[in-house]
Amino acid sequence: MSSRARRNAYALFPLAAAALWGGMYVVSAWGFSRIPPVTLGFLRVAIGAATLLAVVRLRGHDPLTRTDWRAVTVLGGWVALTIVSQFLGTAWTSASQGSLLTVLTPVFTVLLGWSVLDEPVGRVKAVGLALAVVGTVVVLGGRYDVGAAFTDLGLGVGALLVASAAWAAYTVFGAPVVRRHSALVAATYSTLCSVPLLAVAAGVELVVTGRPLSTLPTTLDVVGAVGYLGVAATAAAWYLWYKGLESVDAGTVAVFFFAQPVVGAVLGVLFLGESVDLAFVGGGVVMAVGITLVSRTRA
Repeated sequence: MSSRARRNAYALFPLAAAALWGGMYVVSAWGFSRIPPVTLGFLRVAIGAATLLAVVRLRGHDPLTRTDWRAVTVLGGWVALTIVSQFLGTAWTSASQGSLLTVLTPVFTVLLGWSVLDEPVGRVKAVGLALAVVGTVVVLGGRYDVGAAFTDLGLGVGALLVASAAWAAYTVFGAPVVRRHSALVAATYSTLCSVPLLAVAAGVELVVTGRPLSTLPTTLDVVGAVGYLGVAATAAAWYLWYKGLESVDAGTVAVFFFAQPVVGAVLGVLFLGESVDLAFVGGGVVMAVGITLVSRTRA
């Protein structure tokens, strides 16, 4: 396989991750009515960490050095910050605000990759990124009232901005660990290191809200939703996201994040009876052109 073909093949991994995240906001928003947001985030990551750890134990790997442990511990901090801010932000905002703010994650990642990893941002990549942003906004504009999305710039919007920046940091600072070991090892131990932090945050939330663990629902639908968030949207998706970093730069991986709201819209059409219009189709084409430009260039 040629280097370009291998590069294009690895780029499909973050696209698959974005597809798995496409239904996450729907499941999360539904779950918030039954489980407090930070607690739901903790359950999601704990299940994801257990799943990843089981796989990595079966496959084995070279032992982590002290430097590696410091690195994955820091990555665990970024994970915890992402989950807390993302789930609180999703609970405190509208669907339009949450969807539109996801556009900023790839932008933050490209800028951070340029400043931290010295990844070049040439003219073609910049144009591709801009097209992807415009296409995504057009797609979302067909589903939501974009003009009204930011009429209330409260804590929820601020939390989602923090989540976007934190996930960008997790992507960029995780790249050296991924390339020194593997996507599986980096995703597993960074997720594992986030669990104690999220456990503390969830405990505080349950005390503040007066919701003891015994009152949390354990019906089949709730267990299924949490299972999806933990196994699919965390274990599988985070591994696939880091898998892309094994062969392409962080900025290229990040641009596939734009596919997330589009996948969410498609799932809405398939399962919720929602409709799409010409704006969705046209915006999707523009976004696809932008993603293609970024994925096919190194600068």
